[in-house]
Amino acid sequence: MARPPVGVSDAGVLRHRPGRLVCQWHEPGAFPFSAMSLHLLGISHHTAPLEQREPLALPASALPAALELLAAQPEVCEGMLLSTCNRVEVLVAAEEGVAPDLFAFLAAATGQPRLPQVQHFYQLQNAAAIRHVFRVAASLDSLVVGEPQILGQFKQAFAAAQAAGLAGSEIEAVAARAFHAAKRVRTETAIAAQPVSVSQAAVDLARQIFGDLSHKTVLLLGAGLIGTAAARYLLAQGATRLLVLNRTFAHARELAEKCSGEAHPLERLAELGELADVVISCTGAPQPLVTRADAARFLARRHGRPMLFLDLAVPRDIEPSVHQLENAFVYNVDDLDQVVSTHLHERRQEAALGEAIIEEEVQTYLQRRQAQDVTPLLRALQDRAEALRAAEWERSRKRLGLLSPEQADAIEALTRSLMNKWLHEPLVQVKEAAQAPAAERPLLLAWAARLFGLRQPAAREDARSAKAGQPVGRE
Repeated sequence: MARPPVGVSDAGVLRHRPGRLVCQWHEPGAFPFSAMSLHLLGISHHTAPLEQREPLALPASALPAALELLAAQPEVCEGMLLSTCNRVEVLVAAEEGVAPDLFAFLAAATGQPRLPQVQHFYQLQNAAAIRHVFRVAASLDSLVVGEPQILGQFKQAFAAAQAAGLAGSEIEAVAARAFHAAKRVRTETAIAAQPVSVSQAAVDLARQIFGDLSHKTVLLLGAGLIGTAAARYLLAQGATRLLVLNRTFAHARELAEKCSGEAHPLERLAELGELADVVISCTGAPQPLVTRADAARFLARRHGRPMLFLDLAVPRDIEPSVHQLENAFVYNVDDLDQVVSTHLHERRQEAALGEAIIEEEVQTYLQRRQAQDVTPLLRALQDRAEALRAAEWERSRKRLGLLSPEQADAIEALTRSLMNKWLHEPLVQVKEAAQAPAAERPLLLAWAARLFGLRQPAAREDARSAKAGQPVGRE
C-alpha cells in the first residue's frame, strides 16, 4: 500500500519535551538529532566591585557541594565552575532551546538569596561563551593581562568538574581547545615577556613604603598560588625572612621548605604578626583573620614601623578598617588594578595579537563542532551507498559468468567510481546543512536522513542519561 505524502507539519519531526528538543521520525531506528547549547553566567572585576563579588566566592572546600548541586539541575547536561579572586563563572551545556536558570543556581550554591543586581553579571551563549572561556584561559580577561595563574585555576576547575561527573563531551571539548588557545597566546606573543603580575605589584608597593627591601620580613597567610608567587618575588627582590602560616601545618612546612622559610601553625598569628613588614594573605577563610584590633596590637609593638597588608583573598582576610590605622597600608585585589596599570602598556599591545589568535581558535572550534553534528550521517550515507553497490555487484557477477581477475577489478572500480561521483553532491549538501543556524540544523539533517532512508546504526549512549543515572527516552 502506497504511503501518503508527508509534509513538514505532520512528519512529527520536532517534538518538544520538557528539558530537551527531540528531533526524529515515526519510523523506529531513525537518526535522532539533538543540538546542545552552551550558557555562561559570570561576575568579575570588570563588572562588579569586590564588595559585590565577595559573597559569591566559592572556596575549594565548597566546590564539590556546589558541583553536586549543579549536576542536580534538570536543565543542565554538563557544567563547570570557576571561582577565583577576580571572578565567579558558571559554564553549562544544555539541550538546544532550554535556558537553565543559572541565577537561581548561583544563589543556592553560595547561600546568597539576594544576588547583586543583574547589570553586574554577564550572560553569554554558544560562540560568545566559547570566546569568553578561551580569553579567560589565555589571561586576556585577567586583571593583570598575561598572568599565568588563571590557566592553572581553570585547569583545577575543569578537573573538579571531571571528578563530579559533569564534564561530558561538550565541556571537555571546550576545555581542551581553551588549553590549546592559551598555549598559543603564550608562545606566539610576548604577552608574558615583562614581569607584570600581582607579584610585581607587591614589590612596587613594598618599595613605595619601605624603599629598600633588604632585612624585611614577609608573613604569608595561606598557601595559594598567587600569594606564594608574591612572597617568592619579594624574597627575590631583597626580603630576607619568610614566615608561612597555614591551618594545615603540613602545607605550611612544605611551602616553607621550598622557599627557605619558617613554618608555623595559623594559631601563632597573634604572636608573630608584629614581626612582619609585609603580610600577604590568600586563604579561603569565611571571616577576616586580621581584625582592626589585631593590626593595632601589631603596630603598637613595632614602635612606628609601617606594615603593608596585601589581601589577595576573596572573601577578604584583612578587615577593611585596618587601613584607617596609622602606618597601616592595606591593598585588596581591586586596588591592584590601579597599581599594575602603569606596567600594562606593552602587554596590551601583545594582547591585540592574542585576541586575533583567540578569534581564530573560536572559529576553528565552531567549525569542528558543527562538523561533528553531521559526521554520523555522512558515514551512514557512505555505508549505505557502499552496501547497495556491493549487493548489486554480487548479483550481477552471477549473471556475467566467469570473469578474469582483471575484468572483475575493472568492474569493481567502475561501480565504485560511479557511486562516489553520485554521492559527491549529496555529501556536499549535507555538509552545508551542518553550517545552518543551530535551531534549523536538526530539522535539515533529519530530512536528509529520511530522504536517503537512513537508520541509526547503533544505539548511542546519551551523556545526559549517564549523568542522570537512567536512560533517556525518545518518543
